[in-house]
Parts: sequence; C-alpha cells; structure tokens
Amino acid sequence: MNQKAIITCALTGVLTDPEQHPVPVTPEQLAREARAAFDAGATVMHVHFRNQQPGMGRLPSWEPQVARDIAQAIREACPGVIFNQSTGVVGPDISGPVACMQAIRPEIAACNAGSLNYLKATAAGTWAWPPMLFDNPVKKIESFLLAMREVGALPEFECFDVGIVRCVDMYIKTGLYKGPVHTNFVMGVESGMPADPALLPILIGLLPDGSDWQVTAIGRANIWPLHQRVAELGGHLRTGLEDTFYLPDGGKASSNAQLVDAIVQCARKAGREIADVEEARAMMGLPPFRA
Repeated sequence: MNQKAIITCALTGVLTDPEQHPVPVTPEQLAREARAAFDAGATVMHVHFRNQQPGMGRLPSWEPQVARDIAQAIREACPGVIFNQSTGVVGPDISGPVACMQAIRPEIAACNAGSLNYLKATAAGTWAWPPMLFDNPVKKIESFLLAMREVGALPEFECFDVGIVRCVDMYIKTGLYKGPVHTNFVMGVESGMPADPALLPILIGLLPDGSDWQVTAIGRANIWPLHQRVAELGGHLRTGLEDTFYLPDGGKASSNAQLVDAIVQCARKAGREIADVEEARAMMGLPPFRA
C-alpha cells in the first residue's frame, strides 16, 4: 500500500465540556490547536462551532459571525488547510448550518447520510442520556446536498451503521448526488457500528466504485487497532479530541497534536507517507490553494 494518507483532525466536538476536557472553543484556541495538528501532519480540520459567551463554550453555535471568526483564524494559522464543517442538527431546520456554510464556504461539509437511534446504556442499566433520534431523512439530506453544491463544498457522507453505508450508493444511483464520493465510517457509537476492524472489508465492499473513505473511531483503547487496520487497507485517517481523549498507550491526550502524532505512526507502520496540503487537495478533487 503506497497511497499517501490524508489526515483529518477533529478539533473539539459538539458538546464536550471545556471545563472538563482540553477542547478548544475560541477562535484563538482553535487556531492554536489547528496549527499544532497541522504541523504534526493533519491537512483537514473538522470543526464544530461553539458558543462564545463566557461560561457557555460547552454549547454549539450556528451564528455565521462565529463561524467566520473561527474559519478565518484557522485558515490564517494553517495556510492551505482544508476546512471541514460539521452540520449535524436534530430536527428539520437546517438554516443554522446552511448559513454558516454560506458564510465560510468550507471545502468539505459533513453530510449525515441516515438516521440513528442515538443511545447509550450505563453499567447500572439506565440510559446515559434520554434516548434520542438523530434524524436524517432523505429530504433533509437532499436539502443539505443542494446547499453544499451551492457553496462548492464536497460532502463527506457520515455513516453510523451498515445500512447507512448502503444508502450512499442509492443516493448515487437515484441521482440525488453526483460527484466524488467521500465516505466516513463512524465506528464506536454504542448504538451504531462497533469499532471492530473485522467490519472494514464489508464496509469497503459496499462503497460505490472510486470512493474515498476514512474512519472516525470513537472510544478508548479499542480504537487504535482499528486505526492501524484502516491504514493497512488504504483508508484515510482521522483523530482528535472530538473522537477520543486516549493515546495508544492508554494515557490521556492533552492536545490534538498528540493524537495526530499517534495516527501518523499508524500510517507509517503500514508503509504509507502523509499527504501534504496540495497532495490532499488533489486527491480529493479540491481546487489548489491560492494564497
């Protein structure tokens, strides 16, 4: 396997509390973390926007000016970086993420490709949070794809379960989407696909021909064998404080760059080098960077 690996860093996540974990929230914090991850080898930054009011950084924001400030800070800190905007919302109103896409024109935008009962049970036999439906019906997906096309963003099809992976091929066959297919297998959500390397050959076999793919591995120690297998099978690689707080040795990461360093080693163990910004853009069919 000699295809270079594109590294994505998921900087902060949607609800992780900055009072409890070292996740960046402000434009300055996000830019600093992005630059360190960029220097470690990440060329794609997956970004959630957070509320900038004092004490409210654990909550999301869909304010276009917040998105502009964060995107500008990260792009200035990391010349040529590929900006990947999160878009996930519960319910039919997608005006917030669409307004942010229109404000910053990300190179990539997450397109959640199907619905999932988002559940977690505790050891005591209770729900970790009230059971919820992460609803992504076809009409909602179609509206997101239209908005992404209008701003020139490459959709990243987020697939939380095997059936959702199969849906991506249907979107292509029915003409709902035409263009390069970039799929992200989200593995480790307790009510979705487990973080099991044995699933990867099945998932890859379900992709439309010519697809790019990567894995979001959520969890703790079990995720690192999964990352290694992704590297061996030719997938692109993603990590960051959104996905895990734990390094391969079980220690806690204090920064995104530490996690990127670890995932770069997975690629190199598999005999692969890391794509730089221009190489990553070309591999994903994105325009070259112009300063």
